[in-house]
Amino acid sequence: MAFGTGTTNARTLALFEEAGRNVQRSTLLLRDLLADYPERAELARELLICEQEGDRITHDIIHGLHDGGRRQRGLDSIDGYELARALDDVVDFAEQTADTLGLYGVEATMEQAVALADVLVGSGEQVASALRALRTGGDYAGSLVEIHRLENEGDRLLRDGLASLFAGGIDPMVVIRWKDIFESLEASVDACESVAHVLEGMALKRRRRR
Repeated sequence: MAFGTGTTNARTLALFEEAGRNVQRSTLLLRDLLADYPERAELARELLICEQEGDRITHDIIHGLHDGGRRQRGLDSIDGYELARALDDVVDFAEQTADTLGLYGVEATMEQAVALADVLVGSGEQVASALRALRTGGDYAGSLVEIHRLENEGDRLLRDGLASLFAGGIDPMVVIRWKDIFESLEASVDACESVAHVLEGMALKRRRRR
């Protein structure tokens, strides 16, 4: 079931889909950065551009929600704001991870970080798919289930990564740096799950209105 047919509503849904594509691109860039770090350290600049683009899209969504107000049939402005904020968080935390790599002068990556970035890529793909379905009125329930599964997998990888840091006799400063990197990566995965939670709430409200 699609959300309304008004011009303002359609424009806002198109912006959400655009935000989903930006999320997907950001997660792919971060995974490639981590997989080939430091050889592809320049990808951090592209991630910053994605973060700036995400800010623009978020601003446009919130502006559209404010202009449309309650006239946007089926699209609650509070839900729209929470969805926009969660999408922005995914990109913000991905860019923060890339920035931290450079800030801390990381010389080599960790396999658990690359694995966690792979989980983030999967989550980003499902977010983008769900937002396409949101615009077209398609079924996105399967995407939300997969996002939750991936979040659980991310939790496991985070635990494994942190355990390897504390079990390997690594320099305490290196432990602190990688702990920050792992936690910002996990925060990006968690933000994808926040997107799923908002979409689930929106779907529940639609069913109640039928």
